[in-house]
Amino acid sequence: METISPEKVLRSYWGYNSFRPPQKQIITHINNGENALVLLPTGGGKSVCYQVPALSKEGICIVISPLVALINDQVKQLKERGVKALAITGGISYSELNDRLDNAIYGNYKFLYLSPERLQQELITERIRQMPVNLIAIDEAHCISQWGNDFRPAYRSCGILKDMFPNIPLVALTATATPEVVKDIKENLHITEAPTFSASFERANLRYWIRPCHDKHYEISRIFHKLSGSGIVYIRSRKKSVTLSQELNQRGISAAFFHGGLSAEEKKSKLEDWLEGKVRVMVATNAFGMGIDKADVRCVIHADLPDSLENYFQESGRAGRDGKESWAMLLYNDADLETLENQFVKTIPDRKFIGLLYNKLCNFLQIAYGDGSGETFQINFNSFCHTYQLNPVAAYNGLQLLDRNSVIRLSEQFRRSVSLQFTVNNHKLFHYMDRNPSYEGLIQLILRTYGGVFDIMTAVNTRLLATKTGMEEKRITAMLHQLATDELIELKVVNADTSITFLQPREDHHTINSIARDIDIQRKNKIERIAHVRSFLDTDTCLSRYLSEYFGQKTASSCGNCSNCSKQKTAKGERDINMVRKVVIHTLSKGPMSSRALVEHLGVPEDKVLHALHTMLQEEEISRNQKNEYYIK
Repeated sequence: METISPEKVLRSYWGYNSFRPPQKQIITHINNGENALVLLPTGGGKSVCYQVPALSKEGICIVISPLVALINDQVKQLKERGVKALAITGGISYSELNDRLDNAIYGNYKFLYLSPERLQQELITERIRQMPVNLIAIDEAHCISQWGNDFRPAYRSCGILKDMFPNIPLVALTATATPEVVKDIKENLHITEAPTFSASFERANLRYWIRPCHDKHYEISRIFHKLSGSGIVYIRSRKKSVTLSQELNQRGISAAFFHGGLSAEEKKSKLEDWLEGKVRVMVATNAFGMGIDKADVRCVIHADLPDSLENYFQESGRAGRDGKESWAMLLYNDADLETLENQFVKTIPDRKFIGLLYNKLCNFLQIAYGDGSGETFQINFNSFCHTYQLNPVAAYNGLQLLDRNSVIRLSEQFRRSVSLQFTVNNHKLFHYMDRNPSYEGLIQLILRTYGGVFDIMTAVNTRLLATKTGMEEKRITAMLHQLATDELIELKVVNADTSITFLQPREDHHTINSIARDIDIQRKNKIERIAHVRSFLDTDTCLSRYLSEYFGQKTASSCGNCSNCSKQKTAKGERDINMVRKVVIHTLSKGPMSSRALVEHLGVPEDKVLHALHTMLQEEEISRNQKNEYYIK
C-alpha cells in the first residue's frame, strides 16, 4: 500500500510546512499501525492527528463523533480542502443511507463520519465490514467514560470497531480527560496497551483570573475598554446574552449575542461577523464554541460559573491561540454561589424526575404507548415547561440526560411551523378574492400547492410561498394572519426552538428502568464536578497548576501570572517593603542619609529602597532636608 509522507499531506491540504508538537510523533505512531490515545487541549490540532494519517494511505477512515453540528462542520472543512468526506446523520431516508454506504465502500471516499448510535444498527455495521478501512478515529472520546464530563452510553459500543478491524490502528481523541477517564477509555476501546500522547495543559500566555464582582456588566465593559482585541463572554441565559450584548453596544463596545435558539442562518451570520472583526465581542451561551478557530481572542470571560472544570478549561482555552498574552477571567459573587447550589446541584435529575419528565414529554407530543420510534417533533421548550409547571433548568438537564442515554436525540434549533385549513366554501372564497384582488395570487398558490387544505390542517412553507409570489416572507405571514382574522382560514403558528427525535418507542417504566443505573452514576459524577468548581474558586494555589493537576499533569512551578500568583507576589512585596522600612528606620536613627547612600549602605535594590522612602514620606514617618537627606521626624 502506497504511503504519502505526512509533510506532503499537510502542505497539500492545509498549506502548512510543519506540525505542532506532538502532532508529528502521533502521526508517525499511527502510520506504523499502532493504537493511540491523544489528549490535546482545545486548539491543539487534534483533527490533524487522524486526518493526516488517513490521507497518507489508501482506504477510508471511520470517525465517530457525538454531535451532528460537529460532524457537519468537519465534513464541510474537509470538502473545502478537496477531500472526499461524507456523513451519516439522522433524518435521511433509507435509500439515501444506502447510497452513502455504497459511496463509502466503492466511491474512494476518505472519511465517513457517524454518531455512536449508528453502530447499534446492524445494517451500518455490516456495511462497514465491507469498507477498505485504514483508520478508526473516536473523537470526543471522554464521552465513552461513565466518569467523563459528557458520558454517552452509546459511545461504549465503539469498541465493536476494534473487534471488526483488529489489525487497523484506532486513535481516541479528547481535549479533557482525568486519569480515571483515560483508563476507562482505553479499557472500553480494547487498547489498554496504547500510549497516551498529550501536550502540556499549561498555557504560558494565558492568565487565569478569578475576580469577586457585584456589578458584572460594568466590570465586563471596563475590561474590554482596557484590553484590545476580540473577546468572548460566556453566560448561561439566552435572555441575558441579548441584554448584555445590547448594554455593551451602548457603552461603545461592538457586541453580538449567540445562543442555541437562533436559526442556522442567524448563527452563521453572527459567527462570520465576529470572525471577520465586524463585531468585537461575542456574548454567548455554551452553544458557541464548535468549530471556532480565531487566533487573536484576547479575553474569554465567564460571567456565570461553569458547571465543570472540563467545560471551563475548553471554553477559556479559546483565548490566546496565537501565543500572545491573553486573559481567562471568571467573575462571580455570592449570588452565583447560591446558584451553583440551587440551579446546578438541586436540578441534577434523579431517576424519579426523569420518569416524570419522560411521561410528560410523551403526553405533550401525544405519543401512544409503543409508538414514537424514529419520529421527530418540534416543540417550544418554555411552552412545554409552562404546561406542566416544570423547572426549566431541571427539565433541560433531564432532556440532555435522555439524549446522552439514546432515548431521544435533542437539538436546539429555531423553527417556525405554519399550518392552515380553509374554513369557507369555494363560493365565499372566490367572493373574497374578487373583493381583495391582492390576496388572489397567494390563495390560488396555496390551493395549487397543497392538496386537502379544505379538509385538514396542512403544513405550509412560508419561504416557498414567498419565493413563488416574489413577496417577502414577513408579508406572506401577515397576509395569512389577515385571512385568519377575516375567518377564511384556521391558522396555527408554532415557534419551536427544540427538536426532539425519539430513538426508542414509548415504553414508560421499562424505558427509564433500562437506564436507571446510568442516571444514578451521572448524577453522582455531576455533583462531584460541581464540587471541583467550588474548590477551584476557593483555592489559593496557582490556578494554572490546579487545572493541570486536575487533568493528571503534575507541574513543579507556578505560572506567576494568575490572580492567585499575583496575590502572593503582592503579599511578598508588602513583606519585603516592611522589611526595608525597618532597616531604613534603624539606619536613619543614627543620622540623616541620602537615598543613594542608603542603597549603598543597605545593599538592597534601589527600587525597593525608593518605594519604602516614598511610602514613609507619605505617611510622615520620615522627612527630607535641604540636602535631600532623609531623617526620622
